[in-house]
This record gives sequence, C-alpha cells and structure tokens, in this order.
Amino acid sequence: MSKRRLGRTDLSIEPMVFGCNVLGWTLPEPDAGTVLDAFVAGGCTAFDTADSYGKGVSETILGNWIKARRNRDKVLVFTKIGSNMGIGDRQRNLSAKWIEEEVDNSLRRLQTDYIDLYQTHWPDPDTPQEETLAALDRVVEAGKVRAIGSSNQDAKLLKEALTISKQQGIARYETIQNEFNLYDREGFAAVQDLCVDEDVSGIGYFSLARGFLAGKYRTPDDASKSLRGTNAVAKYLNDKGKRILAALDGIASRTGATQAEIALAWVIAQPGVGAPIASATSVEQAQSLVRATQLQLSANDLAALTQAGA
Repeated sequence: MSKRRLGRTDLSIEPMVFGCNVLGWTLPEPDAGTVLDAFVAGGCTAFDTADSYGKGVSETILGNWIKARRNRDKVLVFTKIGSNMGIGDRQRNLSAKWIEEEVDNSLRRLQTDYIDLYQTHWPDPDTPQEETLAALDRVVEAGKVRAIGSSNQDAKLLKEALTISKQQGIARYETIQNEFNLYDREGFAAVQDLCVDEDVSGIGYFSLARGFLAGKYRTPDDASKSLRGTNAVAKYLNDKGKRILAALDGIASRTGATQAEIALAWVIAQPGVGAPIASATSVEQAQSLVRATQLQLSANDLAALTQAGA
C-alpha cells in the first residue's frame, strides 16, 4: 500500500482515514473494537474524531480502544476543535483560551499525551486567525500536537491562514478537511488548486455522501431506513444521483469492486487529496475501506465517474 505524506509534515498515512463520528452512535463501544481492529489489520492507521462527536464520547471510545490494544505508537490520531459542544458561548470557538483548555480535555479523553493532527472544525468569525494560529503553534511547541489542519475553510480563509503562518514563522495548516465526494465537489474544489500549490493535503469528509454512493439508497423508501434520516440522503435522489449510481454500477460489474470502493478510489485519485474519510460499522465494511486504497481505476473509468457527477 502506498503511503502519502500529509502536507509538509513527517506524517505519512495510507490513503484512507477512519471516520470516528460513528463511535457511540451507529457503532456502540462493545462492537467498536473488532471494527477498528479490522481497519488496522488491513494496513490502515489513521483515525479522525472531534471533541464534538457525542460531546466527547467518540474521543473517549477511541482512547479506550487504543489503551486496550496498547497501539498508540502504531496509529495516528486526528481530532478537531471548534464545533458545537452544547456549552453556550464555547460553540465553534477558536479563541486562544478555548484551544489551550480544550486540547487538554481531548488528550484526557483520548488517554494520550499527544495528538498527531489537531484541526479547527469550523471557521470562527469572532476570533482573528492570528490568535487561533498562535495558540495552535503554542500547543505544537508544547509537544501536545504534532501538526495542525483546518476544516470547512474557503480559499480566501486558507490562503490568509497560510500567509499568517509564513510571515510569523509559526505552525501552518498542513491539511484541510472539506466535504468531497463524487456528488458534492464544491467544498474541496474551492481550495484544490491552493492545496496543490502549497502542499496542503485534502482530507475529504462525507466521502460516500452519507452512504448514498455505496448504492444503499436508491428510492425514498430506502432513505427512510437510514439512521441519518431521510433528509440527509434525499438530496441525492435525482437525475445527477442516478447518473453517478449508473456509472458506479457499470464499473462494479466489470471490476468486481463494490460501489463504495469505486467511489472512494475516485476521491483518492484526485489531485491534492491526501485521503478520504469514511466510516464503517462492521468488520466487512472496514475491510472494504482497505480494499478501496488498493483499487486502481482506469483512466476511462475515472473520466466516466467525473463526467457523471459534473
């Protein structure tokens, strides 16, 4: 499996990140260990969580698993700050005070003394980026964080942040986590050229469009069975969605790969991408994520998928 360097860091990962938003939600802790084990057994090592996932529950479950397996030196832990924690004025807060307090809370829940990649979850319009980046640089210098990244920034904000870091000689965003999949491309497309030019690695979330690109939801009745809710997948049930599914189905029939594996392989093949994020709630799904990293799509297949979702 070919590893990819994240930004300009010394962190290298296989081109797949396990999305830990499911921990404590659709993947309860008693079942989580075997699923996470299967992901690692396949050769993948990166896990992405956030303080806001279950208000700390996801970080806690991930930390419990790492402690039980004694594998901290074999996995990479990504987490985020700055989303809705349900605690009033701390929602989506990227102030220096909150970063320096909350990083310690995440470390405690994760039961580790360092975070490999610490990411801002959403832009904070009330805090200057200079303050946020300076605080993030301090936690890097303190050894609590190895590298930093951002999420949900547009090109203007990302470029501003990179300029600040360069001018002040402080830690810079090495990754950006924006929505990116065959159907939803705008979030990453807005920063893709900048990522390529500045060696910032894209880590796309909702890489399977909430399960739609796995072929699970083809009718409103299918969508109604989703724990994510009908509204979450209903937007894909249109002509564009049908074109994408038809392209995935055709490639699946020729290659034997699943629709999900093909959709993920398309993301992996795009310029500026470090890895997609995808979740699994069973051993079989975790093994499928690993297979996606090994799938080489032909130029014709990549072009057909790109055109289907254009």
